[in-house]
Amino acid sequence: MTESNFDGAAAPFSRPVAVDSIGEKGQRLKFQATEAECAALAEQDGLVALRDLVVEAEVSRRGREGLYARGRVTAFVTQNCVVTLEPFEASIEEPFEIEFAPQAEAEAAYAKAMAEIEAARDKAAALAEQKDPPDPIIDGKVDFGALGAEFLALGIDPHPRKPGASFQEIVDPTAEEKPSPFAALAKIKKD
Repeated sequence: MTESNFDGAAAPFSRPVAVDSIGEKGQRLKFQATEAECAALAEQDGLVALRDLVVEAEVSRRGREGLYARGRVTAFVTQNCVVTLEPFEASIEEPFEIEFAPQAEAEAAYAKAMAEIEAARDKAAALAEQKDPPDPIIDGKVDFGALGAEFLALGIDPHPRKPGASFQEIVDPTAEEKPSPFAALAKIKKD
């Protein structure tokens, strides 16, 4: 079964797990993306390439209907350096800790959190102090592939720089040196 995105398209990496399949003692989960799934995620996230995407989680029950998951997402991404424009590979390791609740409960917790932030005088402080509301359990399942794709995206460097690459100022030896605007102000001040 393949889960869908909000726009109805199939998610590139989907591993739904039924909440009822998690026993009282919890469960350790590990999922690895296929080459095709990695290629689709690389395209979705604007990467040159992606390989060895793995989602690992320790999952435990929270009450009768909720879950708690702690784990990590690891992968190797190839991106173009913003300095040299050369592709290079980097590793990603993104930890996560998330609570899941039935959809109606998760939506109510989200609405309450947003109302508290909206009512606060210092919205930035209220947001920083606010505990994350639980993520929704949809149709009795949690999609750990979609969760992995989200945390992969969070771990991608938006301005990737190849190790050792640095900007070098290009100086035109024929250009005349322009006086600093502060030098003109200093001259006015002296007069």
